[in-house]
Amino acid sequence: MTQNKDVPRNKDLTGAYDVVVVGGGAAGLSAALVLGRSRLRTLVVDAGEPRNAPSAHMQGYLTRDGMSPAEFLALGREEIARYGVELVRDRAVDVSRDANFAVGLAGGETVHARRLIVTTGLRDELPDVPGVAERYGRDVLHCPFCHGWEVRDERFGVLATSPLSVHQALMVSGWSDDVTLFLHTVAERELSDDDLRRLAAAGVKVVPGEVAALRVEDDRLTGVRLADGTAHDRTVLFVAPKAVPQTGLMEQLGAELQETPFGAYPVVDPTGRTSVPGVWTAGNAMGFAEQVVHAASGGYRAAAAIVGDLIMSDLDTAIAE
Repeated sequence: MTQNKDVPRNKDLTGAYDVVVVGGGAAGLSAALVLGRSRLRTLVVDAGEPRNAPSAHMQGYLTRDGMSPAEFLALGREEIARYGVELVRDRAVDVSRDANFAVGLAGGETVHARRLIVTTGLRDELPDVPGVAERYGRDVLHCPFCHGWEVRDERFGVLATSPLSVHQALMVSGWSDDVTLFLHTVAERELSDDDLRRLAAAGVKVVPGEVAALRVEDDRLTGVRLADGTAHDRTVLFVAPKAVPQTGLMEQLGAELQETPFGAYPVVDPTGRTSVPGVWTAGNAMGFAEQVVHAASGGYRAAAAIVGDLIMSDLDTAIAE
């Protein structure tokens, strides 16, 4: 395999690219692969902060089930390098548009491109409970589709931070018959009658009171301790991080955003095209629930649309001339 080499910091990046991909996760690398194979000069700007970095393995991706996220990205970088795609370790901090796009990097360079794909993802803000951040991705989890099989039939806890946590508790009951919903910052009166009936039907125990800390022994979660001092044995705790979309570049470009229960995301068409001409997006930059497999698919779709867009644009220019 060709070994990928990141673009050196002293390399001149001021030449024009066909496409700049901002974000080097599954969506960005998938897009870059398609663009490189389409003979377009492409640059990936990668800040190196994948959302799934805390997880030891990623699941549910056909032929890649159980692979570590780091290995997945390393293989992706090797693949795009075969097709001449360049990758620079840097952060895109600003962007402007006239005839083309100018992307300013934290390292001081400005790169130019005819089209732009923004795959900057989102950042998870975890509940402020001692021990949660340290164990996130291990036995503090957020997604049963990502981790449910690995922890099946264990003693689950669900940390409620909004009434939507009821849905999370009901969902994870598909992987264990022993589920406790800790209401934490949610008052019992905030649960509807339908919520209570469904929780009872699923066998989910509801415990009021704020969770003060996690109990850990021999580097394993053993339970949670409430503010009143009571302790509950649990070996897995599901939480719902607050999603913070990384939309700074989109906002600079004036892209139309739409509010969702999980933050504001760009309005896009089925290919990921935003309201800004020449700008596409994919992965968690366009929605909260985009898993790795969805992100890779979205990157492919966006790249294919850009290839067609550039070909038709160049043909129209040639006809006009």
